[in-house]
Amino acid sequence: MIKKGTEMKNVFQKEPVTRRLSTPWSGCQFDRKRHGGLFDRGSADSYYHRPRSPHWWPHGTGRGEMITDLTPSERAEYLAGYEYNEKNGDKKDWG
Repeated sequence: MIKKGTEMKNVFQKEPVTRRLSTPWSGCQFDRKRHGGLFDRGSADSYYHRPRSPHWWPHGTGRGEMITDLTPSERAEYLAGYEYNEKNGDKKDWG
């Protein structure tokens, strides 16, 4: 019998369990490795303490023309990146 409040451990497990990120984000640009995409730009704006300003760069960050005229789904993808970073607290330390 196990007492209430007893911490349960898997004695065969050597490494902590890493859970895969389960997200509702699956739009055409939800690719964390793609620099300049909607999700990437949203998370970068949050990281650098910038205000929300939905945009993306079709040829990579800072290359070509910045796109700001977005569809509702594109805007949602940018905001998903921004909110993802806000929830995870990953912020640039300027000090």
